[in-house]
Amino acid sequence: MELSKEQKLAIKHKNGPALILAVPGSGKTSILLHRILRLIDQGVDPKRILTFTFSKAASTDIKKRFSKLYPHNKNLPKFFTIHALCFSIIRHYSKLRGKEYRLIEGEKVSKYKIIASIYYELNKKPISEQYLEELINKISYYKNSLIDPEKEKVKITNFRQIYRKYEDYKKENNLIDFDDMIILAYEILKKDNYLLNKIKSSFDYLQLDEGQDTSRAQFQFIKLIAAPKNNLFIVADDDQSIYAFRGADPDYLLNLKNVYKNLTYYYLQNNFRSTKNIVNTSSKFIDKNSNRFSKKISTLNDYLEPVNIIKLGSSEDQYKFIYENILKNKNLSQAILYRNNLSSLGVIEYLERKNLDFSINSSKLKILNHFIVKDILSIIEFSNDTSRIDLFSNFYYKIHGYISKKHLNFMKKNLGENILIPLLSYPGLPTYYKENISMLIKDFKNLKGKNIFQQINYILYDMGYDDYLKDSAKKFNYSYENLKEFCHHLIYIASSEKDIDSFLARLKHLEYMSNTKSYNDSLIKLSTIHSSKGLEYDIVYIIDLVDGVIPSNKGDTKDLEEERRLFYVAMTRAKTNLYLIYPKIYNGRYVLPSSFINELAALSKAK
Repeated sequence: MELSKEQKLAIKHKNGPALILAVPGSGKTSILLHRILRLIDQGVDPKRILTFTFSKAASTDIKKRFSKLYPHNKNLPKFFTIHALCFSIIRHYSKLRGKEYRLIEGEKVSKYKIIASIYYELNKKPISEQYLEELINKISYYKNSLIDPEKEKVKITNFRQIYRKYEDYKKENNLIDFDDMIILAYEILKKDNYLLNKIKSSFDYLQLDEGQDTSRAQFQFIKLIAAPKNNLFIVADDDQSIYAFRGADPDYLLNLKNVYKNLTYYYLQNNFRSTKNIVNTSSKFIDKNSNRFSKKISTLNDYLEPVNIIKLGSSEDQYKFIYENILKNKNLSQAILYRNNLSSLGVIEYLERKNLDFSINSSKLKILNHFIVKDILSIIEFSNDTSRIDLFSNFYYKIHGYISKKHLNFMKKNLGENILIPLLSYPGLPTYYKENISMLIKDFKNLKGKNIFQQINYILYDMGYDDYLKDSAKKFNYSYENLKEFCHHLIYIASSEKDIDSFLARLKHLEYMSNTKSYNDSLIKLSTIHSSKGLEYDIVYIIDLVDGVIPSNKGDTKDLEEERRLFYVAMTRAKTNLYLIYPKIYNGRYVLPSSFINELAALSKAK
């Protein structure tokens, strides 16, 4: 590979701390590899060079690439994730000091089950999978940010108590999770000089890839083992810092000069990946962020197609547009990017019915366990057998009818072919209540005679289940928009099915696909924006660009800047063609385009 002047200058850096600010497509991995080769040429023992990667997959990839550049030599440099090194320190400490630590992810009782159980114990109600994920992310955020949750305001009910109970549980059972690895290894090295000196004396040069994704806890660990030589070579792009929910924060990169007074900066500002159209548009877009390093991003590539802003009628119109475009470009790598895994459900449904081969990057959708699916199935099953008090007990308070626990107990004592009919003779029942119950009886009769598509719509909007979702979203701090989106996808899937059995079989199939398609080697990739970072494709489609999705409507200036970085990451995955798509109707209602779409349209007019 022929290196540019910028790259050659960076790899010549030998001693002392350095921050290499590398824009998308500037050859970050190549820089790390060629610098290792140069250090070896200068007489440095390869085993004394340690490179940290963001993920295990990245570590495996860079190791393979180095072996091709430096074949037939068993004396190789070290490539680790920060977690891997920290875990090895913890295990070594355990052997030396007789203190046992077990990784919770390897236990029969998972982190998810433990926290869900603690939540139920404290709040007296079960937690949804979506809310559980949010709770776990929040715990991870505080740990990785080195912030004491006792001093913070958190919207999650009883969060501080949940946090403390979870920590106590792990301590009592000698368990640690992935977030604990960093903090525990750091604490061990601070108090155990033998181990600290052993680690420090093992390596002369440290390299950190994807430095913008390093949390404050991780950076404190690296800072500790790099001292006093501080031969720390950090490759990063503050404009691609998109993991704030894990504790990553570009501020520490911006303030790195205060940590290392002799810090040297190198700028890799040439994008080798994308066309001039994509580079110019994306760089003007990210330049609107104020809390960043100023860069002059450029490319030697030609102008090709302009960035395409596509306005369509509905979500299905998005899928159709993408499908037809994919067929026109069969031999090119193409990616469909979206904000969250849930958004993939409609895409998977459409493309799979079209028999298109594709792979899914880190999806693992859990459809069948979602409480909405369970509720809808129970309500439909009950319409087919109205004697099922066991089913009715699960959802009676989630639909219109205003049935109370007293009414339910009365029904349990007066069972029959239709458990609702005896309720009409409940002592002292007001006339309006009898009318409600009569309407409910009629609703179940109507429901039974409909197809599955009609049934789901009827449950949501005629029987009042959508009102329950709105209320529970407020009560349990769920996102109603996410619940609404899930329902929209269910309705879309049901539109091609006849009955509950075929619908359920379809859901099982889609869930199976989302968990297995990641192993499929295809030119067509479906991915969240977060999971697409570090990857590149000839053509990129970013979908669902509507108000409230990206950027989300919550947060302050700092949050908005992170949202802008996320969108920037998505745009810069594209080599030649970039399609930004927004539907006028989203989740069944008219919506406004993303404010980012409006910004890009304004930039286009200003040219």
